[in-house]
Amino acid sequence: MKTIEEIEKKRKEKRAELDLRVNTKADTREKHILVCRGTGCTSSKSPQIIENLRKIIEEKKIKNVRVIQTGCFGLCAKGPIVIIRPEETFYAHVNPQDCEEIINSHIIEGKKVERLLCKNIDGNIVDKLNELDFYKKQERIALKNCGIIDPENIDEYIAFDGYKALERVLTEMDSEKVIEVITKSGLRGRGGAGFPTGKKWSFAKKEEGDQKYIVCNADEGDPGAFMDRSILEGDPHSVLEAMAIAGFAIGANQGYIYVRAEYPIAVQRLKIAIKQAREYGLLGENILGTGFKFDIDIRLGAGAFVCGEETALLESIEGKRGQPRVKPPYPASKGLFGKPTVINNVETLANITKIILKGAEWYSSIGTENSKGTKVFALGGNVNNVGLVEVPMGTTLREIVYDIGGGIPKGREFKAAQTGGPSGGCIPAEHLDTPIDYESLTAIGSMMGSGGLIVMDDTKCMVNLAKFYLEFTVKESCGKCTPCRIGTKRMLEILEKLCKGEGTEYDIYKLEKLAINIKKASICGLGQSAPNPVLSTLRYFREEFKEHAIDKKCKTKECKELSDISVNKEKCKGCGLCQRNCPVNAIEGEGRDIRKINKDKCIKCGTCIITCPFKAID
Repeated sequence: MKTIEEIEKKRKEKRAELDLRVNTKADTREKHILVCRGTGCTSSKSPQIIENLRKIIEEKKIKNVRVIQTGCFGLCAKGPIVIIRPEETFYAHVNPQDCEEIINSHIIEGKKVERLLCKNIDGNIVDKLNELDFYKKQERIALKNCGIIDPENIDEYIAFDGYKALERVLTEMDSEKVIEVITKSGLRGRGGAGFPTGKKWSFAKKEEGDQKYIVCNADEGDPGAFMDRSILEGDPHSVLEAMAIAGFAIGANQGYIYVRAEYPIAVQRLKIAIKQAREYGLLGENILGTGFKFDIDIRLGAGAFVCGEETALLESIEGKRGQPRVKPPYPASKGLFGKPTVINNVETLANITKIILKGAEWYSSIGTENSKGTKVFALGGNVNNVGLVEVPMGTTLREIVYDIGGGIPKGREFKAAQTGGPSGGCIPAEHLDTPIDYESLTAIGSMMGSGGLIVMDDTKCMVNLAKFYLEFTVKESCGKCTPCRIGTKRMLEILEKLCKGEGTEYDIYKLEKLAINIKKASICGLGQSAPNPVLSTLRYFREEFKEHAIDKKCKTKECKELSDISVNKEKCKGCGLCQRNCPVNAIEGEGRDIRKINKDKCIKCGTCIITCPFKAID
């Protein structure tokens, strides 16, 4: 086990090396080629890019150049991403075939590869990361090391103040002081309703018990959400260090990370990080020679959305079926194996070390009066800059969608944004200037949730959207309580009738009544929040529901049973492209004839609309 002095010496040595990456004022320094190895870029061949770059550098015997894998940079729409430091040159959509040109042109000749440089939405080429509109309004705290360090190298984490917060806590603070700092910072849980983190820790500390636990909830199940995954992939040690600090604060010596098995890269990096931390004496017995004992193990989830609910998660760790418990008692008094337990999600924990190092006042100066700090969002859907963003609380939805996200593709209009996934609600255009914080979102019928933010343009049907989320909830319901088990199915049946043109206006009334009752009567947060997407779409888009029920029309054409597809005779050129691509041979005509759709055969798949170059399908 290494002593504090040995770790600090190693940290200083590594810092001197890594300062070469971030010290942009130096005239001569080692070059670092950073390549994203998050899940998105990995699926787009970034491992091959890393391999090719290293091979070429070795073959050409180039010195003072290192290729480093990192976590997600955030701008997923531009991946695979390569950044060359110290110049901060940002290359987007890099292919393995581009590696030779990058080395020859940029590294050897000192000329940037113009065709790979990134562009802002206005079309202007940008050659540096900090000049991209995507990053200008962001403030990275939870994502502080993602895209900067190699997540599989503990020395790199230590060089960026890693485990310094734990050292301070163990050598300069007592448990009461730690909880006081977290409480004064105003940090609230980033996984759902936003319960104050310091208060949760305080409750658990006051409980009597021979054993206490710290649990990290990494069971990220919302469709379109990938915040926690990216933090675990890009900066796993920040979570381990924070869990150890939480353990010291409440008197726990054991932690568990409950992570989805569908996150293989995150799981692998967590295993590496835990092994390295144990080797350095930062986990296990007598941490940093202070007598404090704390260790962490991993438990894999099997993909059940309900296990994101804290008590269902505890049941799963205990080897039982993942079903929520009736509360009270709450986990802080009777949690894992019946012992006092603190459960925090990944993003919450990723804030802890910076709060300890920079102070409660610094953190509480960011954000709004009741929502302090920053929030990480997985920005997806109909937006140009799909990716991971971290902004101060109080940033408006308009700023996220347009200034950071780059607006809506193809010049279409913004229609709504869904926050909080299946547990949240939709925000219409009239609320684009709503500040994103806990209270503001609740007031307009949505919620923060874990941070999924799906943007929708004017081609999206809100009735169909509500049906999509209810399909997910019905499938993921654990079935323990009747309101959720039966009620959500009845809601889904009504939505299916409306989307088929078989519903009535009375069905809308029944749908709303059901939603309100299910929200009141369900046992856990999943059932209580399952009606939210329906209630919010009814609140802001009731006319669309009426069109489906009364006029039997879907103006967006997303509900196929309510759409009528035909060929526009004036626009059709008789090219036959739609006919050749139709999967069910529903299009008739020969030669240069105007084509005709056989409605008895047509399955309304939309292939003809997509393939027609003359937009002749109405």
